[in-house]
Amino acid sequence: MDSIDRAIINQLQGGFPICEHPYQVMADQFGITESDLIQRLEQMLEKKQLSRFGPMYHAERLGGGLSLCAMSIPDDEFDHVVDQVNSFPEVAHNYARDHELNMWFVLATETPERIDSVLEEIEQATGYQVYNMPKQHEFYVGLKFEV
Repeated sequence: MDSIDRAIINQLQGGFPICEHPYQVMADQFGITESDLIQRLEQMLEKKQLSRFGPMYHAERLGGGLSLCAMSIPDDEFDHVVDQVNSFPEVAHNYARDHELNMWFVLATETPERIDSVLEEIEQATGYQVYNMPKQHEFYVGLKFEV
């Protein structure tokens, strides 16, 4: 990762322009071409230096549902259950925690009513209980990691 890649990551954490040619606008800030910027982003994603590059949607404002969920899975079943849970298109991401509730994932559905149905489907598919922990209040934390 060179200084331009670091500048790209640092700048893009603060937003992306909404205009006709957003990649060109960003590339101009770094003194590179639009195609170079796109190529650098693709390479950083391929090398797993970036885990994701894309918009963040506020599901509830779009009429959808969003909830944090957790499960308690035996170690010898964990990988199998991860695959089962991740097969649901509504699962936004899934990660392990060092806790009795050792599998956590975010569920994003097209409607709030769909949350309960998907949780039941996951329980039926896995044979394990899903704990639904919908947010009660939203806080904005402007987290940015300088690279």
